[in-house]
Amino acid sequence: MIEVLVVEDHAVVRSGLVTLLSRELGIRITGQAGDGPAALAEAERLRPDVVLLDIDLPVMDGIAVAAALTAQVPGCRILMLTALDRPGHLGRALAAGVSGYLLKSATLAETADAIRRIAAGGRLVDPRMRDRRAAELTPLTEREAEVLRLAATGAHAREIAAELFLSVGTVRNRLSSAVGKLHARTLVDALRIAERHGWV
Repeated sequence: MIEVLVVEDHAVVRSGLVTLLSRELGIRITGQAGDGPAALAEAERLRPDVVLLDIDLPVMDGIAVAAALTAQVPGCRILMLTALDRPGHLGRALAAGVSGYLLKSATLAETADAIRRIAAGGRLVDPRMRDRRAAELTPLTEREAEVLRLAATGAHAREIAAELFLSVGTVRNRLSSAVGKLHARTLVDALRIAERHGWV
């Protein structure tokens, strides 16, 4: 039996998910939460196999919750179920340690299958996100976006270089290139532009 914690801030949506998923073979809903801190507390208490997690949560967003869960409850797997379909959200969620990313337009069967796949150790990205990500026009190369994503966490060039096994000079060059391509005056401005467009 796969034990699932459902985290969704809209009570009606959460109740519907709990009711419908409870009818699925091999899935048991052991808890639910409506915000980030409650999700962390319930995950610590229940130690579920899978946390079904929305991104757009009050108090603490789902990506921050995912990062905290990865550190604090490493045995649980995280499936993001969200209406947020920008590639930037997908990239941040994967970096935070989620095992799957599914849009709320998914059917009940797709959601249940995703839970089973995640619980079995698999990974999953909604095909609609993959298509959208490929189609999204961005001026940044994947490497430039990668160093910008790390810079957005507050990491300095030396730390980014160590993380990506690059020289500090290469990191600085990529950051400078990204700033130029985004027509930004500073790195902070570049980060804001890239996040607003979902490019990181």
